[in-house]
Amino acid sequence: MENNRDIGYKAEKIASDFLESLGYSIIQKNFHFGKYGEIDIICDDNNTLVFVEVKYRNTSNYGTPESSITQKKIKTLRRAAEGFLYIRKISDKECRFDVIAIDFADGAQCIRHLKCAF
Repeated sequence: MENNRDIGYKAEKIASDFLESLGYSIIQKNFHFGKYGEIDIICDDNNTLVFVEVKYRNTSNYGTPESSITQKKIKTLRRAAEGFLYIRKISDKECRFDVIAIDFADGAQCIRHLKCAF
């Protein structure tokens, strides 16, 4: 049986493969900015820098994957994105936050891509 960490890695792999199939270029995975948090995937979409949060669920008992993103999580993601921009000295690039939601419920795999999620 897979543990949560293994399932998380699997979900991030599915998400990055999905984004690449749409023509996105993956810049970095699992970017950590100290205590301010982590961004699952950072990619380029036609010269727009996209910060992607990957969420998954194995069951529908607790709502959709994307419903688990709280205001606190959004704040953490924004801080981490600011850190990425600061470290890379990026100041003139359009940015957005997307969510890739993956449902593994009932043995199926359903992927939803929410652009400009917040």
